[in-house]
Amino acid sequence: MTQTPVIRLHLDEATAKRVVDVLEDAFPFGETSISAFETGKDAWSVEVYGSPELSTDELAAAMREALGPESAGLRIEAGAIDEADWVAKSLAGLDPVPAGRFVVHGSHDRDKIPADVIGIEIEAALAFGTGHHGTTRGCLLAIDELLTQRRFERVLDLGSGTGVLAIAIAIAQQTPVLATDIDEVSARIAQENAEANGAGQFVESIHATSFDHPLFAERGPFDLIVANILAGPLVDLSGDVAAHLAPGGAVVLSGLMNEEEDRVSAAYAAQGLNVTSARRLEGWSTLVLGR
Repeated sequence: MTQTPVIRLHLDEATAKRVVDVLEDAFPFGETSISAFETGKDAWSVEVYGSPELSTDELAAAMREALGPESAGLRIEAGAIDEADWVAKSLAGLDPVPAGRFVVHGSHDRDKIPADVIGIEIEAALAFGTGHHGTTRGCLLAIDELLTQRRFERVLDLGSGTGVLAIAIAIAQQTPVLATDIDEVSARIAQENAEANGAGQFVESIHATSFDHPLFAERGPFDLIVANILAGPLVDLSGDVAAHLAPGGAVVLSGLMNEEEDRVSAAYAAQGLNVTSARRLEGWSTLVLGR
């Protein structure tokens, strides 16, 4: 079975956030998955999952090179886990996550979801987005608020992961959503999740590595674009997002840490998109923008 190399760093909060910034800039988007989680009082864990094509030693060497001299004093754990199991093992048994009208849950909690909420069943899989991360929950809360204000007819979920955001919008408004991801496995999983949640007729999930994919032009311009990725790619994609947003449209951005808000918001302000609201959960920010 294919194995995924993983590096874990145990750091204080300030160092963890600095390390994430450095690694995010050093590794091409899509080549690694980088996450930071608070594990205790001023105790954080940074996890770096590499491509299966890399060995653990190669991933560790690339990380040390990116961090430079600072890596010498870090507490590092390195290993490899079965690709088909790593997310399932790390997320098994997690409780349902409420976010506004939505509750994200696993199949083991299916019968516990109240009838007056929108349950979204997402199993642990090789894609990001189960609601347990502050970025996903922040996006769902922002989406919940936006959906109370207006109806959206053309929606784009950029970097959709499990498809949880696309599914939430599709179910709540019975509206078409284009879900895209640079990872083929994630794109497939998102479509499967949409089908399993009864949203398959509204969600179309595709593998797209850039805005050059013809469906962006065919389905746009979009009146709502949601993107829960990382600060670096969010900045890089600001021009494309603005170009594919319909007049009067809204944008929801997450995947950025609190201290990255200014950097991301400045990139979008340069494109004529300004922050209208911000949420901060567990050190992560979710921004809502409009023209």
